[in-house]
Amino acid sequence: MAESVPLRREDVAVVIPALNESLHIRGVVEGALAQAPTVIVVDDGSDDDTVARIADLPARVVRHPRRMGKGAALRDGFAEAARLGARAVVTMDGDGQHDAGDIPRLIAAANRHPGCVIVGARLRKRASQPPHRRLGNDFGDWGIGWACGFRLVDSQSGQRLYPREVFTLPDVPGEGFVFEAQMLISAARQAGAGVVAVPIETRYAGSGPGLEFRKSHFRLFRDLWAITSHVVGQVRGHGDMAAEYARARRCPPVIDDCSGGSATVDAGGRIEKAKGGHG
Repeated sequence: MAESVPLRREDVAVVIPALNESLHIRGVVEGALAQAPTVIVVDDGSDDDTVARIADLPARVVRHPRRMGKGAALRDGFAEAARLGARAVVTMDGDGQHDAGDIPRLIAAANRHPGCVIVGARLRKRASQPPHRRLGNDFGDWGIGWACGFRLVDSQSGQRLYPREVFTLPDVPGEGFVFEAQMLISAARQAGAGVVAVPIETRYAGSGPGLEFRKSHFRLFRDLWAITSHVVGQVRGHGDMAAEYARARRCPPVIDDCSGGSATVDAGGRIEKAKGGHG
């Protein structure tokens, strides 16, 4: 059962997995520190000056001697947050694509939806998202929602808030980007948690003046295949696949409109007011 005491910024640890993020890591960490006192950077075997760029900042750094993948980086960040007594974890990528200014909105949504995973969903200005990435995201939403038992949006966003009962789940399987998909599935299936989306701005190279990012570590076909094959196995493990699919399609995604209401997304990606939903 979720705690009734409202979540405060002091209760939250920000976990930032980082691999060769020297271009933006300092700004990302400075932004996170402005929103939460506890920031944990997990350096996943970087061979650039990622760690040196933040050496003078009051962030905790966990270092991998070699690249172990995003799943391992998040696991170690979660373990450090749990050790420090955090009641929730906010994850952000180290490449600058997430705005730390959205963290208070994630915390506020978590207080409106206790016990839920809150996803910073890239629903605003979606036209700026590269078409192949949007296609991959839509396909991922379809499959991961099937495995969760309800529909969701932007299941591949790396900006999320996990309550303690979710980020401390033991033995969550999956490596690399598969781990993030599995975290949503395990949250739903093991912790009974809903998934709530909070609309955030889409930040991609070329989507705004001065926005420059390193090449994404996500490889569309390789990583989407890994996620899809993993999700299919998860769905099979929950019984009748057709029945599970029908159940999931009956439960629309829940989108927090930041005023205490909820909404759904239509076929064109537009946000519409709605009532009900899971979570």
